[in-house]
Amino acid sequence: MWHAGDGHAVRRIDWPGAGARARGSILFLPGRGDCYEKYLETLEQWHRDGWRVTASDWRGQAGSGRLGKDAVTGHVEDLAIWVDDLADLWARWVAETPGPHVLAAHSMGGHLVLRALVEGRVTPDAVVLSAPMTGINGPPLPLSALHAVARMMCAVGDPMRQAWKWSEKPGVLPAGRANLLTHDAERYADEEWWRDHRPELVMGPASWRWVERAYASSRLLEAPGALEKVAVPVLILSTSSDKLVSHPANLRAARRLPKGEMVAFGAEAHHEILREEDSVRGPVMAHIAQFLDKAAPAQ
Repeated sequence: MWHAGDGHAVRRIDWPGAGARARGSILFLPGRGDCYEKYLETLEQWHRDGWRVTASDWRGQAGSGRLGKDAVTGHVEDLAIWVDDLADLWARWVAETPGPHVLAAHSMGGHLVLRALVEGRVTPDAVVLSAPMTGINGPPLPLSALHAVARMMCAVGDPMRQAWKWSEKPGVLPAGRANLLTHDAERYADEEWWRDHRPELVMGPASWRWVERAYASSRLLEAPGALEKVAVPVLILSTSSDKLVSHPANLRAARRLPKGEMVAFGAEAHHEILREEDSVRGPVMAHIAQFLDKAAPAQ
């Protein structure tokens, strides 16, 4: 565990670099309702490549407590809380690990990394983002209109209530969820195994406050000049078949970032690109390695 500035306990997991091939350090952050257990395969692969690897929960998720009124709703009062936590962890982690230092993240984690970069809260040598939540895949309305609807929903009811239906049996993964995340049945089953063996990892829908704050945060990233001032090399992995985050928003983000690179997929990849079938995941990991060799060479 590590403790944020206000004392909140947050889980982390660490691998020292493998063997004599010291390569640098990678800090990985998962997505909304996510847990780092799902990415052990990827983290271990980076470890074998010589990287010192750390992964952390976000407070209020997985094994790091809850911020809402129950054990399953994903709630936060403001995404800035998580940006503050990332900045806090980053400062400590950089001081205790060898460079070059790389930030890697998935989905909501990618959004929060971009927020921290725009605000100058973190200074990585390179960034790798898997299906980052630069935008939410929702109704085809202007971001300002979507944000207004979410504000209204917070005003007319409890902002901590769930923003969408989970499943007919609470706690059971919704039917068809696998088709949103990965083509790989074994990797999807791995997540189910962890949820069965560590019930504290289970999380369902987000709260309306989370939705409203996510739209507000997206407007910050969309602001003219925001992403344009990020000088760090950023690799974005995104897929047009993503039903959770906005692929068009990711394409725009890659174009706006001065050192942005995009690897785009189609029907062969769903949202969890790092947990896809080997025919996709293998080339993805190779591309990440090539990017890091160029953007964050060994010291």
